[in-house]
Amino acid sequence: MNNGNKKHRKESDVMAMKRRYLLLILIILSVGSLFIGVVNISPLDLLRFNDDEVQILLISRLPRLISILIAGASMSIAGLIMQQLSRNKFVSPTTAGTMDFARLGILVSLMLFANSGSIVKMLIAFIFALLGTFLFMQILERIKFKDAVFIPLVGLMLGNIVSSIATFFAYRNDLIQNISSWLIGDFSLIMKGRYELIYISIPLLIIAYVFANKFTIAGMGEDFSKNLGLNYRQIVNIGLTIVALITSSVVLTVGMIPFLGLIIPNIVSIFQGDHLKKSLSHTAILGATFVLACDILGRIIIYPYEIPINLTVGVIGSGIFIYLLLRRRTNES
Repeated sequence: MNNGNKKHRKESDVMAMKRRYLLLILIILSVGSLFIGVVNISPLDLLRFNDDEVQILLISRLPRLISILIAGASMSIAGLIMQQLSRNKFVSPTTAGTMDFARLGILVSLMLFANSGSIVKMLIAFIFALLGTFLFMQILERIKFKDAVFIPLVGLMLGNIVSSIATFFAYRNDLIQNISSWLIGDFSLIMKGRYELIYISIPLLIIAYVFANKFTIAGMGEDFSKNLGLNYRQIVNIGLTIVALITSSVVLTVGMIPFLGLIIPNIVSIFQGDHLKKSLSHTAILGATFVLACDILGRIIIYPYEIPINLTVGVIGSGIFIYLLLRRRTNES
């Protein structure tokens, strides 16, 4: 019994140490991000209270940093929830069509409510994202050949169909440029007064933490959940609602960020296992760190210009995704 307690304590200490290292890296990158940009700002400028530099920091750099951290953490958690509920490591808002449905919802809001505010657009995007995610889960339940790689391919095909429909209606209504702006994830336009909608992800992350153990049980199957007295459908609906709300708020604020909800939970599960509550904090911190590192890379690689975040995350994320696929095949053989 004592040996078991010592082993558990040792594992907890290792997890805490990893989390501290991740937090340290995140803090270092966050401080560096505030001083990277076309306008040179140094810590001395802030200490001297130079008005122009302080305004740039408060209006542009700080909102950008906050949106990066929230988007990275929330989309990673959304991917983790989807993978847990679908019992598939390659399902995420990207590979389940959730982002494409959210984009279609934004197009519908532009067509029907052109003068509406961001809240209305987000609500419509949320409804479409939620319906699309439920549709994917219904398709998933009816597929008999549930290969880990085949399932996300179905989601990608569904997303491409929805994306084609959105492009068709955008072309018919002369909204191609408008809808394309939500296709490209970009933090360069984030400024004070244009990013606050993403704050809705923070209470959603708290709710995800509260329901983490129930999501873990639901991920073991409907029969197992019912045997433990859990309302399986209710928990799945809560999880998918969190995913849809997070996705719609991030797409509307920042744009589409591919692969994020796919690769980060997989990387964390390699080191932390599949227990959702134990891996939540690591997933959030690693997701925020990864997006921040990609954003910094995109800002310095062709300075003073910058590469959109969806391109840097897409290139690096696709490479990691291929590695995860090859790693899975190697483990199976």
